[in-house]
Amino acid sequence: MTTLTVSGRVAQVLSSYASDVFGVMGNGNVYFLDAAEQQGLRFTAVRHEGAAIAAADAYYRASGRLAVGTTTYGPGYTNALTALAEAVQAQIPVVLVTGDAPTTGARPWDVDQATIAAGLGAATFTVTRDDADAITRQAVEYALSRRTAVVLAIPYDLAALEAAEGDLPEPAALKMTDDGGTDLAQVARLLAGARRPLILAGRGAHLAGAGPELRELADRLGALTAGTALALNLLNGEGYLGVAGGFGTDTAAGLMGEADVVLVAGASLSPFTMRFGHLLGPDATVIQIDTAVEPTNPRVDVFVQADVKVAASRLLSLLDGEAAAGAWRAEASRRLAVGAGHAAGSDEIVDGRLDPRALAAALDAVLPERRTVVQDGGHFIGWAPMYWHIPRPQDLVMVGTAFQSIGLGLASAVGAARAVEDDRTLVLASGDGGFLMGLSDLESLIGAARSAIVVIYNDAAYGAEIHQYGSQGLTEKPMLIPEVDFSGVARALGAESAVIRSLADLNALQDWIDAGAKGTFVADCRITSSVRAPWLTEWMNAKQAAVAAK
Repeated sequence: MTTLTVSGRVAQVLSSYASDVFGVMGNGNVYFLDAAEQQGLRFTAVRHEGAAIAAADAYYRASGRLAVGTTTYGPGYTNALTALAEAVQAQIPVVLVTGDAPTTGARPWDVDQATIAAGLGAATFTVTRDDADAITRQAVEYALSRRTAVVLAIPYDLAALEAAEGDLPEPAALKMTDDGGTDLAQVARLLAGARRPLILAGRGAHLAGAGPELRELADRLGALTAGTALALNLLNGEGYLGVAGGFGTDTAAGLMGEADVVLVAGASLSPFTMRFGHLLGPDATVIQIDTAVEPTNPRVDVFVQADVKVAASRLLSLLDGEAAAGAWRAEASRRLAVGAGHAAGSDEIVDGRLDPRALAAALDAVLPERRTVVQDGGHFIGWAPMYWHIPRPQDLVMVGTAFQSIGLGLASAVGAARAVEDDRTLVLASGDGGFLMGLSDLESLIGAARSAIVVIYNDAAYGAEIHQYGSQGLTEKPMLIPEVDFSGVARALGAESAVIRSLADLNALQDWIDAGAKGTFVADCRITSSVRAPWLTEWMNAKQAAVAAK
C-alpha cells in the first residue's frame, strides 16, 4: 500500500464518498487541499469560509450527494459557524474538514473548536496519525446516517506527517428503518375510513424517495395532496393543492382545513407549514410517519417511526380496494378552478418601483423552463415558491431557513451550480441585504456556473424589518440600505447585467437567454418595500395573537 500523509488518508477516504470540495485555502488545510487534488476531488474556491459549508450544503440539497467544505483553523473556522449551524438544524449531511490546534497545545490564535461545534449541535472527529482513515470513515458515516453536519479536524502538526499504514475500511452499511410494524394497520384503517383524506409530504419523504408510493397511495384513497416548500411538487398530479403554509393560496388552505384524516409523511409540521396553528381543522385526525423518535408537533394523534417509503409501500399492501373518499377530488378541483389564486400585483410602478408580485409573475414567463432555484433568506422568500414553476423538490434550495439566516444565498448558488445537470439553469433569488453580506462570492458563482441568473429584489432596505418594526413606529434608519448598483458591480466581476425598473426592462434578460444563457446574468430589480408578503402577515398576526393571549 502506498504511504500517504495524514491529510492524504483523509482525502483518500473522502474520495470514496464525495467528488466535490468547497473552501478557502489557509495554513490549516493547505496539505489537505493538496492531497484532495491528488485524489481527484474537484475543488471549488469560495471567498468566505461560511460559503464553504453553505455551498456543500446546497450541493447536497440539489443533488442528494455528499460534498465537503474546508477551512483553516481559528478565524477560518469561526467564519463558517453560521452555515454550520444551518446545516445541523436543517439536517443536512455535510463534512467540514478543518485545521486545528497542534497536538502539542493551543497557540494564541487557536480556539476550542470542538466545544464551539458542540454548542451548535455538531460532533467533532479529530484524526490521529494512527487512525486517520478509520476516524474519517466514522465521521462521514455519522453525518450520513444521522443527517447532520460534522467537523473533521486535522491537528496542524499532523497534517503533513506520514500516516500509519493499514487496510482502508469499507463503508459501513446503513440500516433500513423499520416499516412501523403493527402501527400501520391502524393507520390503514383510519385512511380507509376517511371521507376527506389529505397526504402532506415533507422533505423527509423526498429524501426517502417516497414520491411514487405516496402518489399511488393518494390515488388509491382519492386523497388530496400537498407538500411543504422543501417537498414542492413531489406529489404533483390530480388532487395536488400545492404548498402547505404561507406560500400557498387561501383556497388550497381552506381545502386542507376540511380534511378529516391527514397523513403527514416526512414533514416536521413547522409553524410556517401549519399557518401558525390554522392549517388543519380541530377535528382532523393527524397521522405522522417520520424517522424522528417522537411526534414533532402536538397536533399529531398517531405517530409511526418508520422510513416513509417503506411505510407507504406497506400501507398500499394493507389497503383493500378503494377507500371511502368518493368525490373529494372532484369537489376540490371545482373549488380550485374558481377560487382565488396568488395576487397578481400591479403592472404599474408603485412609488417609482416595481410590485414584487407582478415582477415574480413576469420572471416566471422569462426564466428557462429547466431551472434550479436557490433562495437566500429575507422578506422576498415567498415570491419564487408562489409564482415560479419549480419542477422538482431538489430544484428549490433554501439554505438559511432552518436557522433564519440571510446572506448564504450566493454561497448556496455556488454549490448548486456544481450539482445541477449541464442543461439546467441555476436561478438565485436574493434580497439586497443578504446579497451584500455574501457579495464576495458573486465572483465564485461567476466562475462556477455554466448558466446562472441572479435576481436581486432590491428594495434598498431590510424589508422584513420594515414591515415588522417600521410599521410599529420604530425608527427605520437602521433598516434602510443606500441603494447599490448591483448591475455595475456584476459587470466589474465579469457577469452580464441590467437594472430592471419596469417589466419591459426584462427584455435584456430575455435577449441573454435567447442568445444561449451562457455565463451569469444579474438582474438588479428595483422593487417597492410597500408590498407585504402574505407569509409575513401571517407571522405578524400570530405574534400579535400570542401577545394578546398573555
